[in-house]
Amino acid sequence: MKKIVSAVLAAFLLSAAAAHAAPAGRGKNILVAYFSYSGNTANIAKEIHRRTGGDLFEITIVDSYPSDYHACLARAKDEQQKDARPKLLSKLADVKKYDTVYLGYPNWWASIPMPIASFLEEYDLSGKKIIPFCSHGGGRLGRSVSAIAKLCPDSEICEALSVHYGGGGTLSRDIDAWLARLAAEK
Repeated sequence: MKKIVSAVLAAFLLSAAAAHAAPAGRGKNILVAYFSYSGNTANIAKEIHRRTGGDLFEITIVDSYPSDYHACLARAKDEQQKDARPKLLSKLADVKKYDTVYLGYPNWWASIPMPIASFLEEYDLSGKKIIPFCSHGGGRLGRSVSAIAKLCPDSEICEALSVHYGGGGTLSRDIDAWLARLAAEK
């Protein structure tokens, strides 16, 4: 019983700390932008948005990926090898108003999907905090953070969150702990 009470109390304290300590202040000049193929990254983005406020923006492309997973992976690999930039369908009205950009994506071939590269090159994120979060099936962050840093050399790249697809029911706790660490770094 004592362990259960301690666990509940710890979860409550982490949740409370994260709710009151978003890196740029709750809702102020925050963008949660994400690209999601299967919905895993979208779910993470929505949870982050719920805790931080700001605006939620889905990065979509003109030529959608095939619904067949193996065909999608083949296309993603080809795009990476060619350093392609898929044309974006969704457009942000004004990126200048954001100070902090939470940037979500799945780990594709140990890096960012190329729609993320298109997004980072289309918008000037110089001087902004970019806070990556990545969904994966076991590859963790791969080289994704260094790929983002290379595309945004004049941005501050903060600690990234890596979430395994299965989640194991810890998504909420993982996000809260990550947000608390980011707030402590301010």
